[in-house]
Amino acid sequence: MSRHYTWLVLIVVMMIGAIWLMLPDTPKPDFLLRGADEESLAICERNPEADCSEFKGDFEFQQGLDLVGGLRVLLQAELPPEAFTLDDLKQTANSVTRRINPSGTIEVTVQTQGNNRILVELPGESDPEVALRTIQQTALLEFVNFSGLRNNVGQLQGQRILTDTQLNNYLGRQRLAAEQGLTLEEMGVAPLPTIVNPLDGQPFRTVMTGEGLAAAVAEFDPQGNLWLIRFEVKPEYQSIFGEYTAQASVSQEPMAIVLDGVVLSAPSVQARLDTGGVISGSFTQDSAQELALQLRSGALAIPLRVESSEVVGATLGNESVQLSLRAGIIGAIVVLIFMFVYYRVQGIAADLALIVFITLNLLFIKLIPLTLTLPAITGLLISIGTAVDGNILIFERIKEEIRSGKKLMEALEVGFDRAWASIRDSNTSTIIICGILFLFGQTPGASLVAGFAVTLALGLVINLFTAVLVTRTFLFIIVKWLEKPIEQRKWLLGI
Repeated sequence: MSRHYTWLVLIVVMMIGAIWLMLPDTPKPDFLLRGADEESLAICERNPEADCSEFKGDFEFQQGLDLVGGLRVLLQAELPPEAFTLDDLKQTANSVTRRINPSGTIEVTVQTQGNNRILVELPGESDPEVALRTIQQTALLEFVNFSGLRNNVGQLQGQRILTDTQLNNYLGRQRLAAEQGLTLEEMGVAPLPTIVNPLDGQPFRTVMTGEGLAAAVAEFDPQGNLWLIRFEVKPEYQSIFGEYTAQASVSQEPMAIVLDGVVLSAPSVQARLDTGGVISGSFTQDSAQELALQLRSGALAIPLRVESSEVVGATLGNESVQLSLRAGIIGAIVVLIFMFVYYRVQGIAADLALIVFITLNLLFIKLIPLTLTLPAITGLLISIGTAVDGNILIFERIKEEIRSGKKLMEALEVGFDRAWASIRDSNTSTIIICGILFLFGQTPGASLVAGFAVTLALGLVINLFTAVLVTRTFLFIIVKWLEKPIEQRKWLLGI
């Protein structure tokens, strides 16, 4: 019995922790900050003055577009369909996803439509202008060689300059246009800047593009009273960047930071920079954070324009949501009452385990987090029913063992052991179906199916823990306390 008491203590501690994490004012746990952008977060945490709010976000239940409304945007490729492939469109959609969901944990809808459109749905978004600006900007960052141009920096600051990288991209689009029989205007290609290097009349040389960045984070410099962006360089680019900055630092030559052709700043290189540095410019807090996000997510493979955008209200309405939640609560209460009335002592253990099951489900929905849409809530409610099914299998098996003449504690052991295989197989088969539904939900227009599949599968996995281990712990302890009365009154077990 000692192991049952050990499990009881662990379950109680787990429940206390789960309830604390679900409270509205609980800060976001540190382990949730370790996501798709761990490198940028590491830079942020190493710098006390940096603003890390863009990573931490709000630790609340995420509600879907049908519950809270939000922003729906249809993006159109600015290039004709002949100028890019479907893989290019998918790559662009992935970049858009990283921009609006940098942590990779919030469920937003980003899906391709046809061969030249991307549909974006942002639940709860209330500022369309900021969202659209973040999504659309291409953010081509270049570190440009300004050696010998110390006296020209003031004239070039804020100007659009021509670099060899821009020229190569332009020539590539030009060749593609010729192959497709299109003009550059029809391809949506903007004219090149005309400002070249005054020393040789050639395009400025790009040392490294934003592709070489491993991380970027906005940071406030209290000494200079300005916002800047601290960045780290990928290992494969460190030798290139380090060698150039080592040469430039000898005579402290300037190196230009160029974004989409515009010179942001051209600081003098003071030392060799192998692993990273800072980007300075006339940044506000918002512009610095937006640029850092764009640099982390990379440039868009295809330039996009907004075909249409609309702020949508909750399709269900607050009354419908409240009715759905009320129905779920009433259903759970009815199940708890049924289990207690029909199975008595066993029902008490089942009810306690069901409360643990519901709490853990809500905890993981908040921790992951999963977006709560009406189909997702439906999946959660169905999983509650499957949790009860597991307990019923166990209890009926225990009753059969007692009727066959086994002693009470022996019947409990055999009942749990023999019912486990049935519970495992039934839940596993349903989880497989959930996997198929989730894959189907990745196709355009079927994203709500994925939410249903994920919450149902989560409930089934948790059920494998609660229906066997948690119920076993509660039932063995209760039966041990009431062993003599139960031996004399079998009706206490529903027999």
